[in-house]
Amino acid sequence: MSALQGVRVLDLATLFAGPMAATILADYGADVIKIEHPQKGDPVRNHGYSKDGVSLWWATIGRNKQTVALNIGMSEGAAIFKRLVMHADVLIENFRPGTLEKWGLSPDILHEINPKLVIARVTGFGQKGPYSKRAGFGTLAEAMSGFASITGDPDGPPTLPPFGLADGIAALATAQAIMAALYSLEIGNCSTGQVIDLAIIEPILYLLGPAASIYDQLGIVQARSGNRSINNAPRNTYLSRDGKWLAISTSAQSVAERVMQLVGHPEVIKEPWFAKGGTRALHADLLDEFVGSWIAKRDADEVTRLFEEVQAAVAPIYDIRDVMQDPQFASLETIITVEEPTLGPLKMQNVLYRLSETPGEVKWPGRELGIDTKSVLQGLLQVSDVEIMELTAKGVISVHA
Repeated sequence: MSALQGVRVLDLATLFAGPMAATILADYGADVIKIEHPQKGDPVRNHGYSKDGVSLWWATIGRNKQTVALNIGMSEGAAIFKRLVMHADVLIENFRPGTLEKWGLSPDILHEINPKLVIARVTGFGQKGPYSKRAGFGTLAEAMSGFASITGDPDGPPTLPPFGLADGIAALATAQAIMAALYSLEIGNCSTGQVIDLAIIEPILYLLGPAASIYDQLGIVQARSGNRSINNAPRNTYLSRDGKWLAISTSAQSVAERVMQLVGHPEVIKEPWFAKGGTRALHADLLDEFVGSWIAKRDADEVTRLFEEVQAAVAPIYDIRDVMQDPQFASLETIITVEEPTLGPLKMQNVLYRLSETPGEVKWPGRELGIDTKSVLQGLLQVSDVEIMELTAKGVISVHA
């Protein structure tokens, strides 16, 4: 039994937060029907690296989903979509505000068809406000949330992450919001499905901690500090004798003391400023010199062993090659192998977390466009072979051969 068995999700979203939220639900057993434009498909199919015509991004984000090629912008396509809504529990979409309404598929209309449908609307800036009609991508959220302004070296430019950070955070938030809305229905707090308005600019801002409160009460604007922290020290990346980078954190006072004892400078522990993380951070140059020079004289394995012996926090800085070889990730089965029809065995990240009784599972990677169109329309809606042929000829749907 899967945790979300019996939950049916219509995934109308593209690039990346909405589809990723649907993937999370699919990984834990939800029946996710991915609805794509018959000719274009989800743009992620042509995004990033591919091999032998297979998009490696799509293989991951499209996993565990049935793919139906349906043009809901056409009246006949919208009519079919409304019939699918009758059988769904959740709808995820990320069109610009007003698009569904233009097609006659507003939440009010969809709730007339299925009052308990949970509708997650994921956009860059939300459903209202002066920016709501703007194109919105994760990069803009990383910029406007304040994340980029505090990321990077003090004398360098604001720095954006080299992957979809804001989209990923928004996906996690969307999946959690959907589960909260479904639970409210389950326990009777709501008699109808809720409409979730999720702006990608907000979840990443939420994770920046008390920045708003600090500015409100103290007028302080956090500046870029590189790999250092404004809340504790030593905290940085350090290069070992054998050319490997290590990361150290001393958020706990006891850990900071053990680190300084280990690197041969117990005298600083007695300094009044060492008693708190914030004041330690003001002396980061001195502490980094003590820690950095000690690490520079030793190989990474020795540094790690000695830190572990005194129960201080240290970790090597990995790239994906290291992740694939690490025994801890292997023990957790963080990377799994899935069979892809064209590529054969394909490695990808496992499901997000382990549930003891209803574990998630990756059943298949992202499929070819429209491969499930016929089976879904015939299985759920009893659409005949003749209707399938007519709809295909009109371009309303496409059916993978």
